Amino acid sequence: MNIRELRRLIWVVLFAVVTITVGHAGQPNIILVMADDVSPEMFGCYGSQDAKTPNLDRMASQGVMFKSAWGSALCCPARAQIMTGCYATQTGFWSNGFSIPQSDGSNNLFRHYSSFGKLMQDAGYTTAVAGKWHIGGAEPPHAKHVGFDEYCLWEGPKELSRLPDSPTHRGAWEDESTPSRYWHPCVVQNGRLVPTKKDDYGPDVFTDFLCDFMERSVKSGKPFLAYYPMVAPHGTRKGSPSTPKYGERGYLGGNKENNRSHFRALNDYIDVLVGRLEEKAKALGVMDNTVIIFCSDNGTASIAKSRGTERGCRIPLIVYGSGIKKRGASDEIADLSDILPSLVDFAGKKLPESMPIDGKSLKPFLTGESTKHREYIFACIGSTRLVRSRTHLLEVVNPILGIAEGRFYYCANKHDGRGYKRIDSDPEHRQVRRQFSQILDKYPGLTKQHPYFQTKKGKRFLELYTKPKAVQKHLHNHKDYQFYDEI
Repeated sequence: MNIRELRRLIWVVLFAVVTITVGHAGQPNIILVMADDVSPEMFGCYGSQDAKTPNLDRMASQGVMFKSAWGSALCCPARAQIMTGCYATQTGFWSNGFSIPQSDGSNNLFRHYSSFGKLMQDAGYTTAVAGKWHIGGAEPPHAKHVGFDEYCLWEGPKELSRLPDSPTHRGAWEDESTPSRYWHPCVVQNGRLVPTKKDDYGPDVFTDFLCDFMERSVKSGKPFLAYYPMVAPHGTRKGSPSTPKYGERGYLGGNKENNRSHFRALNDYIDVLVGRLEEKAKALGVMDNTVIIFCSDNGTASIAKSRGTERGCRIPLIVYGSGIKKRGASDEIADLSDILPSLVDFAGKKLPESMPIDGKSLKPFLTGESTKHREYIFACIGSTRLVRSRTHLLEVVNPILGIAEGRFYYCANKHDGRGYKRIDSDPEHRQVRRQFSQILDKYPGLTKQHPYFQTKKGKRFLELYTKPKAVQKHLHNHKDYQFYDEI
């Protein structure tokens, strides 16, 4: 090799290094964790006295913890919302098993709405998802336009039947039709059924996969998005299982006496897994260029999940890491529609002007560029709509179930239901009520006259939805959390 060729080689190498460096400028790695079915009060930073969640508590104090953040009260609409940045009033994903078909007559969500996975791919990120997908009717994460380079998911017989040779899960089962998500789990990774053993624990499998993905992404020189919609702490069909640090290994049973302690242990183990992801980022030398976002999809199981009250959709939301201002517990409000625009903003990109986003980027508030985020948050579940500002709450707005005006409260600086004052007809708060009405006009709800309810599926949904016991549960908080006037 002569001098000229050597100089050319050096120039090519230097150019490549500079190109990679410039390409990464302002593009932090993202670890996005969404727990399954857990309310804020299960974490120490939100006031729990018996939680063992030191990692998340530390992240909350050193980063930002939103006292009031909302998802949806069931997993399918919450997952559609976080993935698209759009409320159910756009996507039609109103409830589990209840999604109004798109204009093409299908529920192919990501053919009509861009996912954050695809947008981050387009921004130069490597992307992976692990854990629980479960966006009913939507296409799988490996579909090209959904936007995930890799996946490692808990799956069931239907998904296995679509794999080459239609393999059979040989591990544990939660019931006749539901393979285990915890011990001896059913795991599909990048189109292949992964053989698991009795002592293999699903959350560990998914976390190890993401740690490996992070390492390979760092070696490739590209920023990564690791999306972890967890299977935990959701109970199994037989109750809450043990964890590797609690109870009998392989235990999938449960009863009313030990369900709470097992659920608590599952939630504490989430903290262990989040800590493991942080430690991996540190070991790879990229934690100083990584943002960790932790949330859940909806409130805890039977005491919050599926209810049209604030408690049903209230979730933990903690953001920590590179460039995040140390704010601790914040009175600012946010919801899951804000995640997609925030990720794109962190990636240094702009959303397409034609893209119909309901959320707003959190980045300016998280990084200290602004002191406020947004003036209201919104949620849908079934045919119920809810609105909240920093100081006021309107919940269970549901003409189908006979509460067309909902229930209106003054919350002051409260966030957990304690101290809320019912103000339906209070003239002092009339202006706020008008503003909330304008927000509801912007996000119209459903009535019995909607064409979907004339279909066989729609009629069946209404039949179950309007049963007296179902109505009573949906319109009210669990008896242990009725802290304010619901009459």
